Amino acid sequence: MRVVFFGTPDFAVESLDAIIQSRHEVVSVVTVPDRQAGRGQKVVYSAVKQYALDHQLPLLQPEKLRDEDFLADLRACQADCFVVVAFRMLPEVVWNMPPHGTFNLHASLLPRYRGAAPINWAIINGETETGVTTFLLNHRIDEGSILLQEHTPISPDDDAGSLHDRLAAMGRSLVVRTLDGLADGSLIPQPQRGESCPAPKIFKDDCRIDFTRPGQQVVDFIRGLSPYPAATMTLRSPKGDEVSFKVFDARFQNDSTAIEKRLFCDGKKVLKIGVADGFVEILSLQMAGKKKNSIEEFLRGNNVINWLLA
Repeated sequence: MRVVFFGTPDFAVESLDAIIQSRHEVVSVVTVPDRQAGRGQKVVYSAVKQYALDHQLPLLQPEKLRDEDFLADLRACQADCFVVVAFRMLPEVVWNMPPHGTFNLHASLLPRYRGAAPINWAIINGETETGVTTFLLNHRIDEGSILLQEHTPISPDDDAGSLHDRLAAMGRSLVVRTLDGLADGSLIPQPQRGESCPAPKIFKDDCRIDFTRPGQQVVDFIRGLSPYPAATMTLRSPKGDEVSFKVFDARFQNDSTAIEKRLFCDGKKVLKIGVADGFVEILSLQMAGKKKNSIEEFLRGNNVINWLLA
C-alpha cells in the first residue's frame, strides 16, 4: 500500500515508525505548520515533522486543508490509503480521495470516549479497561465504521502518561495490521455499536481539583491529568498569600475522622486534604514557578503546616 500519513504529536510517531518498518510505503507525511514558542519565540517542529526530517520523508504542512495546491500535492502522491493519528479533522475532499479510504487510530474502544482526550477521560472516570481502535473516517467525528480494536486493562497505578505510552505502542501494530487487512481485502468494516460517551478537549479551567468529591474520584482525576496538563489546587498562607500547585500523584485513605477541605501536614512527610470519605494524600506536586518535587522534598524546603485550602 502507498500511504500518506497525517499526524502531529509523539503518539503519532509510533505509528509512523511502524509503517516505515512494514512492507507498506509512506509516500508523504502531512503535519501542522511550524509554530513559535517560548520566550525567544523559537520555531518549534511537531514530533511527526522531526521524525519525517530525520528519515528524509516527503513532507507537507498545509495551512488550510482545502487549499488547491495542497490537494494537488495529495493527488500526485497516488496513495492507496491515508492514515490519520492525532491530527485535526479532515474535510471530505481529503478523506474520500484514496481508493482504500482514510482510517484513523483512536486511543479508546469506540464508541466509548469519542473526542480529543480519550486517555485522560478514561482514567478520570475510573475505567478499568480501554484500548485502541482503527476506523474509517466519515462526516462525523469518531463515528466511522470500525476496522480493528485491541483491549488493555487500566491498572490503579496507571496515569495518563503511562497509559498514553502503552496505547501508542499498541497502536503501532494495529495500524500495520489494518493496512495489511485493507491491502488483502480481509477487513470488513463494522458499524459502531454500544453506549457512547464524550472525551472533550481539556482546558486549564477544567483542571482544578474539587475536594468535595469522594476521595477515589479525586485521585482518579489527578491520575487522569498527570503528567499533562496536570490537576491543580490553590493553598493560602497565614498571611493571605495564595499559591497555586500542580498535583501529579496522590492516594486515597478511607478515614471517618477527616474534615472536608481541611489540610493536614506533619511538616516532614505528609500533606493530605480531607474529603467526605477520608483523606487525599498528596505524593508529588509542583509549586508555581518551581520544579516538580516528591512531597518529602517539598516539605523539607517549605513550611505549610498552617496553610489552608483556598
